[in-house]
Amino acid sequence: MNDETDFEAIAPWLAFIITVIGGGIRVLLLDSKGLWLDETFSVWLANHSLVDILQWVARIDQHPPLYYLLLHYWMALVGDSPYSIRLLSVLFGVATIPIIYLIGKRMSGVVMGLIAAVFLAFSPYHIYYAQETRMYTLLTFNAAVAIYALVRLLTDPRSAQPIGSQFREYLHKWRTSRQPEPDKKREFSYAETAGNQSGLRAWILSHHWSSIQSVETDLAWIAFIVFSAATLYSHNTAVLFSFAANIFVLGLMLFRTTNRPGTQPGYQAPSFWNWLAAQIAILLLWSPWILTFIQQASALDRRFWIPQPTWEAVVQVLKSFLNASAPIPAGQAAVIWTLYTLVLCLGLVYYRKNLSGFLFLAALFAIPFLAELIVSIRRPIFLDRTLIWTTIPLFLILAAGILQLRFRLLAILMVVVFGTLNVFSASDYFRFYQKEDWYTAAGYVAKFAVKDDLVLFNSNFVEIPFDYYFKPFEVQYSIQVIKRGVPQDLFESGISEPEMTTGDIPGLISLLSGHQRVWLVYSHESYTDPTGIIPQTLASEMKLIQKRDFYGGQVQLYVTP
Repeated sequence: MNDETDFEAIAPWLAFIITVIGGGIRVLLLDSKGLWLDETFSVWLANHSLVDILQWVARIDQHPPLYYLLLHYWMALVGDSPYSIRLLSVLFGVATIPIIYLIGKRMSGVVMGLIAAVFLAFSPYHIYYAQETRMYTLLTFNAAVAIYALVRLLTDPRSAQPIGSQFREYLHKWRTSRQPEPDKKREFSYAETAGNQSGLRAWILSHHWSSIQSVETDLAWIAFIVFSAATLYSHNTAVLFSFAANIFVLGLMLFRTTNRPGTQPGYQAPSFWNWLAAQIAILLLWSPWILTFIQQASALDRRFWIPQPTWEAVVQVLKSFLNASAPIPAGQAAVIWTLYTLVLCLGLVYYRKNLSGFLFLAALFAIPFLAELIVSIRRPIFLDRTLIWTTIPLFLILAAGILQLRFRLLAILMVVVFGTLNVFSASDYFRFYQKEDWYTAAGYVAKFAVKDDLVLFNSNFVEIPFDYYFKPFEVQYSIQVIKRGVPQDLFESGISEPEMTTGDIPGLISLLSGHQRVWLVYSHESYTDPTGIIPQTLASEMKLIQKRDFYGGQVQLYVTP
């Protein structure tokens, strides 16, 4: 057996080891940082009934419901402690590592798959979102499986056959197969005893099951349809995944029809009717959410917090995808980014003889990236985490660049270098990165609160993370306070994060009536109270006697003079 065959045999075990290491990093210090606003919102939403989850998502959120529904059942199983709820994101993040290995293996062999798996396993960016109670690792996992299924279809000539034909042929063979009459002169065979058996045992022994390869193309179609739809239900910007896939596949079909047979691309385009049927199936699966998607997009178009993207912001997103590190000296940073640029260029060289493979990865990465920038001309939506799944094609191009290094020791050295850089960057996240400290805010109010205190929140969403940590104190110490969002309360109005205006001042003053003590939990004010109307109004009516800063905001206590 030659070295290449030996490596093929151990590659799955190497992929498994890489996955285990990636999982270990993702569960490291999983509950050491507090839950911030968006995470507690996920928990609050998932604690509702299924019907209420769908209603609240449609009213106040900008995301589809799949993650919240999964989190609902996950919390029913494991509870709602920070470690437990974040573990769901960890599982999806870990499950994506073997998927990218399979994509790379299908495209260019096991070495490329293993290198891409290393990039993903040690990616500080993916480690960060694996430790957050949000939908971004779910989005990446679903997109990765859909990409893998699409790669199989693009590299399988049988994808031109009608969808379902393999299943029909398999069922036909299964139904018509007959067990041969046993030869009594031969030695005893366990398989030939089926005729003397009954029930399930006889049913199993009497059929020769075909291998999975006989239906793998139809299974790939099903996986592509189901996980493309799941991607759409994971995040609304996932429409760009379907858009990019369609641009590439339809372009491949056009190339096939307009060029001579000798210039056919490396990838085999599926038949147009198969592709159309798949897109119709995806649309049907997504159709229950389309109307809500349009409503959410309209609300986002009217007002959203994302700033207009700049060239510096775009560059920073690319840097985060590659190596989300704390600030480092300029000289070291230059060396790191030079290495990444070199490997990316080598990736382009690697695909010089497989242009369709490069265009496939480039389309999945660049089209969503550029589309968000174009849409942002009207309403800014460009945000790194909404594009997290595009790191899958990016890491595959990096893997191809290292694969281009013909000297095995040099390639191994480059993998070790990038892995080490990412480990240090991940350690920066564990050591230095801070999330909003709502435990301190809730504990401070609980320590000094008295009966019938009024607690105001400048953002009605802020009440959710505060309540996550405050409710245990309420139960333990029988604290009785009144909590209200300003200018409108989320639970009464169903309006998310309304902006405070001068017209809301009389309503705020009327809330103060009858209260000797008023707390203000002030956070995210740049979006909900950019001119500071709420603390100014409170200061004009009452006296500020206490305040406590916490990471993410400030708690203030006002009393009547």
